[in-house]
Amino acid sequence: MKVYLTGATGFVGRYVLRALRTAGHQVRCLVRQPDRPLPVEDEGVEKVAGDLLRPETFAGTLEGCEAVVHLVGIIAEKPRQGITFDAVHRRGTLHIVEAAQQAGIARFIHMSANGARPDGITAYQTSKWEAEEIVRRAGFAHWTIFRPSVIFGDPQGAPMEFVTQLARRLVRPFPVLPVFGDGRYQLQPVAVDVVASAFAQALTREAAHGQTYCVAGPGPLSYDEILDIIARALRGKPRPKLHVPLAPIQVLVNTLGRVGLLPITPEQLAMLVEGNTCDPTAFYRDFEVPQIPFTPETIAYVRRVA
Repeated sequence: MKVYLTGATGFVGRYVLRALRTAGHQVRCLVRQPDRPLPVEDEGVEKVAGDLLRPETFAGTLEGCEAVVHLVGIIAEKPRQGITFDAVHRRGTLHIVEAAQQAGIARFIHMSANGARPDGITAYQTSKWEAEEIVRRAGFAHWTIFRPSVIFGDPQGAPMEFVTQLARRLVRPFPVLPVFGDGRYQLQPVAVDVVASAFAQALTREAAHGQTYCVAGPGPLSYDEILDIIARALRGKPRPKLHVPLAPIQVLVNTLGRVGLLPITPEQLAMLVEGNTCDPTAFYRDFEVPQIPFTPETIAYVRRVA
């Protein structure tokens, strides 16, 4: 089918675009910078220019498409530029859903995030929930929502891959790794190839209609364990750690982090120490994807990119 894809130039989007082409779909990519190359450029891929926050800029570009895969999201706000969680997640989703309805599109596959809920501890989580509700209420004949945990994989030039960021900002430069709190809070990293494959499969898998899937790796790992695995991938052995009490860190991040003077925002810190795990049983039941563990071998790319 012909698929309309948002977020094709992002980390996950690059893999989803390839998965869609591998599955034989034609793909029309909404991009803000049409001169920026896509990871796949062949006869089955086209670009249209537009901005999700300004629906008039992409009006009419969904005509002829049969499905939408919506990936656009942010992990940090830039309020002075009008880039907020509410604007990108809620309003951006509303704009693409309305455009899809006007174009008569029946299928909509949506990227949310693990932890999305109406009573979330951050605006990131609540805005993701509000975006989900827009999709659920839109009346599409076939829709699926994915809620991935943290996603890992070769970034291939994209800026926001969490293993690469941790390696560059923490594991490589520091002989002793500072850790917020006790380091026992858990994450459940999932491979980007797994996520991308599921998005492509969801377009035609009837069992996926009307479902919201938790997407996570085979099992949870503590933050300390994740740092150890990254250190082993980089240098063959773990680094010593210094566990810093959480209370003063929260004060520091709530001041300097809010204005961009630290590599972590208050929202990111809150979600990190809350943990990011879930039960992905339904996901692995309904999609033909492997369970890829988070190991030094599966993140070997970090030696090249960090």
